[in-house]
Amino acid sequence: MGNLHAIGQAFHITSDESLTWNQIYQIIADALGVELKAVHIPSDFLASVSDYDLTGSLIGDKANSVIFDNSKLKRAVPDFTATVRADHGIRSTIQNILSHPELQREDAEFDRWCDKIIGKFEKIRKELTYEYFSILQSNRIRIWQGHGK
Repeated sequence: MGNLHAIGQAFHITSDESLTWNQIYQIIADALGVELKAVHIPSDFLASVSDYDLTGSLIGDKANSVIFDNSKLKRAVPDFTATVRADHGIRSTIQNILSHPELQREDAEFDRWCDKIIGKFEKIRKELTYEYFSILQSNRIRIWQGHGK
């Protein structure tokens, strides 16, 4: 950069866009030409049932939507302007990975773990939803039966 004040400093170099994780994953799915089938599982639950250390990568990074603050970069390089939108950068990155097989590493064990967690989570969600609506229906019947008294 040629800026003495930047030596030894770390900078976020991003655009000023603010994207949710859902938007990011939708961009990825679109770039791959697949339907996004998002499953929202609480991050703290995933970390608690995993043998993987998800503390930094999930709890510290992806559990919340964030807006990266570029003010430090703009102080060091006032003329900096991001010229690549996030969706274009994501698509370009995916195309690069797809065109370089050496960058593609399958993790069958992690894929199996994800499938297992999603399957169990969906089963529990359906059971709880059924119980919840059964309780609601039962309470409606009791309320209705007591209405005429």
